[in-house]
Amino acid sequence: MKPVLALLFAAAFWGFVWFPVRGLDEAGLTGVWQVGASYAAALLVLVLVRGLCLQGSFRQPLDVFWLVIASGWANVAFLLAVLQDEVVRVLIFFYLSPLWTVILGRWLLNEPIRGVTGWMLLLGLGGAVTMMWHEDMLYVPIGDGDLLALSAGFAFALTNVMTRRLEHLGTSAKTQLAWIGVLFICALFILIGQVPMPAVAPSTWAGAATLGIAGFMFSTLAVVYAVSRLPVQRSSVIMLFEIVVGALSAWLLAGELVDQREWLGGTMIVLAGLIAVFFGQAEKERQHA
Repeated sequence: MKPVLALLFAAAFWGFVWFPVRGLDEAGLTGVWQVGASYAAALLVLVLVRGLCLQGSFRQPLDVFWLVIASGWANVAFLLAVLQDEVVRVLIFFYLSPLWTVILGRWLLNEPIRGVTGWMLLLGLGGAVTMMWHEDMLYVPIGDGDLLALSAGFAFALTNVMTRRLEHLGTSAKTQLAWIGVLFICALFILIGQVPMPAVAPSTWAGAATLGIAGFMFSTLAVVYAVSRLPVQRSSVIMLFEIVVGALSAWLLAGELVDQREWLGGTMIVLAGLIAVFFGQAEKERQHA
């Protein structure tokens, strides 16, 4: 029961995180600065509690590099997306990640792609096209929010694959590397985009730090605790609760509505993700039989 509750907490947090993030943005603490402040606070607390756990990180330097970049982009892009686009669209596009995981798993882990996987990929990508479809789709580029959400889901899938390749590293080391990646990506945004430090009250900075410690840190620990105790397919299905929380909270607090085309496309994507989870688990059980 405790792992299920932990995972529900994490899913609820990530489905609702758009609200405090937008609140901090309205208070003047713009996207990359608030993300950096939140994750810097979370990383600081984790290092103080567990120490710096990066021993062995240089045994596979290229894999560590991609873990840092992918995990950093996944978190930053997702949070920037919820600042720019409708919450449910962002969450659904992000949940194309199981499809990207299949493709990257074939490329980087030499995992076979079965016949049903091809249909799953078509279903998921068809859902994405359905959600983004408009009359001038072939001539007008898709929105920044959609691109950020899609790229965040791809980066999250790459993070999962790199995590599997770095089997010799412990959970604390991978978590610290992921959060270092967030700070690195934020620094790139700030330097390349010449984003000035916002002049906001100390209480606003404190709010970002609190979100990092009470939110990002504890939700990460909750996921690690839960997925180490639950079957993969069960934990993946529970995490879809994030979409439910996001849809309800966005409707109640921001008045965001999802039209029929977006529901259809979103349903196709979620079904494709469920197929990836269940057939992936079945394949693992056959290999261990």
